[in-house]
Amino acid sequence: MKTTKTVLRKVCEAIESKKGDEVTILDISKISSFTDFFVICHGHNEKQNQAICDEIMERLKKEKHGFPVHVEGYQHAEWILMDYMDFVVHILSPRSRQSYQLEKLWGDGIEVKPKALTA
Repeated sequence: MKTTKTVLRKVCEAIESKKGDEVTILDISKISSFTDFFVICHGHNEKQNQAICDEIMERLKKEKHGFPVHVEGYQHAEWILMDYMDFVVHILSPRSRQSYQLEKLWGDGIEVKPKALTA
């Protein structure tokens, strides 16, 4: 978990550096068979969402934390999904975030505060 926490902290730093809003981390390890964490955030336009995605990939690559297994939705950037196996990053537009309500859909997960990742 410590390594995953370290990488999640880097993801949060990348999101914050590109002014992504309302970062939510859900520990879904007890209710999901495909990943342990969701990181959810939103940007305010396609370019910002793409910049957040690019920054996450660049930071994790630079610090040797690997590449996503799959990235989906980058071209239109309404909802970008980055699958890193242990965690999945969702970068949404405000409209998509409101519409899909991932936090509510995965409400049985445990919210992890980004500040707790530094502990």
